[in-house]
Formats: sequence, structure tokens, C-alpha cells
Amino acid sequence: MTDTHPHRNANEVDTVSGVSTTGHEWDGIRELNNPLPRWWLWSFYACIVWSVGYWVVYPAWPLVSTYTSGMLGWNSREAVQVQLADLRAQRAAFAGKLEAASLQEIEQNPELLAFARAQGRAAFGDNCAPCHGAGGGGAKGYPNLNDDDWLWGGTLDQIHATISHGARSADPNAHMGDMPAFGRDGILPRAEVLAAADYVRSIAGLPPAPDAQIEKGKEVFAANCAACHGAEGKGNPELGAPNLTDAIWLYGSDRATIVAGITNGRGATMPAWTGRLDEGTIKALTVYVHTLGGGQ
Repeated sequence: MTDTHPHRNANEVDTVSGVSTTGHEWDGIRELNNPLPRWWLWSFYACIVWSVGYWVVYPAWPLVSTYTSGMLGWNSREAVQVQLADLRAQRAAFAGKLEAASLQEIEQNPELLAFARAQGRAAFGDNCAPCHGAGGGGAKGYPNLNDDDWLWGGTLDQIHATISHGARSADPNAHMGDMPAFGRDGILPRAEVLAAADYVRSIAGLPPAPDAQIEKGKEVFAANCAACHGAEGKGNPELGAPNLTDAIWLYGSDRATIVAGITNGRGATMPAWTGRLDEGTIKALTVYVHTLGGGQ
């Protein structure tokens, strides 16, 4: 819109409201010269006074290499550090017992078990939930920790090793074992990849595709897949090879997904938490995960 009458008399009074105008008019709409409410003005002035006081009392202004510390010398970072130090002091007695006890002793001691589960739940939410979900239910490509299906084993010691060293991580003690890209690398022709997928679906009790070649797939599986997954497809925790005969699928059980896995291989990475978390926290995480419902 344009100011169609920029020089109209500023003292002109609007006949409807009885308020003088500013002299500006846009497309026939005149601007009234209403004063701001007193309460609004005083609130605005109070905010200005408050802000000046805040700048003086609290850290506020950045300098070349530091910042103004304020008259109180308080900042939120130091406050959090004090709170964390207090929390560590409160937990010190149990934390020491947790580090000294074995995983089996922790689960057999009701007090240590309760403490480990509480600490483990907090650590899980901070470090593991982004991949495995807040309740450990997992997602596509991320294992469900509530069931009894474990790629690398579900005993206390096995879970501890997985959390400590990770899978396919930079840790020298990490779990290793990749599924080859049978199709992409030319190990198997397309027809044999499809046949192997059909056979895998059959041993899992899934309905076959109309053009399924299960017998041929059985031969392909025995020659190429059984070394890791076992002759019956029951899997091998030493290699991280999943059980192909149950109803639990990390990436999906439809034919296209299985074909994609055989074609391009699988090999997700889990980070090693040794060095990132202290041993007591890793033990607490181990116990927490083990007691979610699927620990072996």
C-alpha cells in the first residue's frame, strides 16, 4: 500500500473515534494518533531497568578472550558442575561397590541391582536410545533389546563385551564379521541371489513367491551362507550372523529386502563405549539391558 496523502493535516480529528490522526493515509485508511497504554509503557521501562541490572549482576557481555563475570560471579556451567559433583558424592558408595562387583554379583544383590538399573536407565537414555529407542525396542537396522534374539549373544558377559568394544568399530576387541555383497561383488549371479532369498524365507515359514526356487536356493545357501548362519540357518553369535528361522528381522522379511541384503551385504556399526563411559556405567548399562526382558 502507498501513503496516498503524506502531507494531510496531522491535527485532523477522526469523526468516528474523536482521536486526532497522524496525517498519514493508506488507501483511504487513516492512522490514528492513539497513545500507548500506560501499563505497556511502564512495563517496557521496567524491562529496560531489569536488563541493565541483569548485565551488571550476571555474566552478559563477551570480551576478546573471556566475558564479564557479573557482580555475583555465577554462571550456569559452574552450577551444573557443582550439582554433578554433589550427585557423584551421593553415589560414590554404591558406585564403588558396582565397579568392584562382578556382573553376576550385581544381579544377585537387590540393592546393587536396583542402583545399576537406575543408573543404567539414565545412561541408556543419554547414549543408546537414539538408535535403540527409549525403551530398547529398536528400529529398522537397530536391534530390539527386549526380545531373546541376540546377534552377538545375550549373556551378561556377552552384552558387556558388546557395549565395551562395539561391533565393527575402531576398537581392536570389537565384534567383527561382515556379510559379503554376493550380488554386487559378482560372487553370485542374480538368479542364485533370488533363489537364496526364497530359501531363507522358506526356513522362516514365510509364504513363497510364485516364482520361488526353493530347492535351488537350498543348494546356494549350503554352499555360500551356511558357513556363517549354520546349516539350518540358526545363526552364529560368534560372527554376529542372525538366526534366519525365527520371526525376528532386523531389516525386514519381504523378498525385496532380503534380496537387497544378499546383493549388497550387511554390516552395521556399533560404537565402543570404553573410554567414553567409565566401567561402572558400562556395568550398569549391561545389567539394565540384560534385565529388559531378553537377557540369556
